[in-house]
Amino acid sequence: MATYVSLMSLTQKGIEAIKEGSARREAAKKMIESMGGKWVGFYMLFGEWDFLAITEAPDDATAAKVLLMIAGQGNIRTHTMKALTEAEYDNVLKSLP
Repeated sequence: MATYVSLMSLTQKGIEAIKEGSARREAAKKMIESMGGKWVGFYMLFGEWDFLAITEAPDDATAAKVLLMIAGQGNIRTHTMKALTEAEYDNVLKSLP
């Protein structure tokens, strides 16, 4: 599975309903898992971004679908990057000419 790192910031709507944040996070976990993905980790951040989530998905299309469904609720904005594991990185290095 591919790994994705998502930086998230709360919208005004998300801030106004911040006490529901834990329930929204648990719903996101279930959504990802229901589509064959995995919730790897979650962190609250200090600074420009409010949260960081690390997830896995079977493919880019599934990851995009999950992100659009979550962001479509209007509570967060996301900036997501596909990440390579150490082993994947090493395989890239080995394949260099």
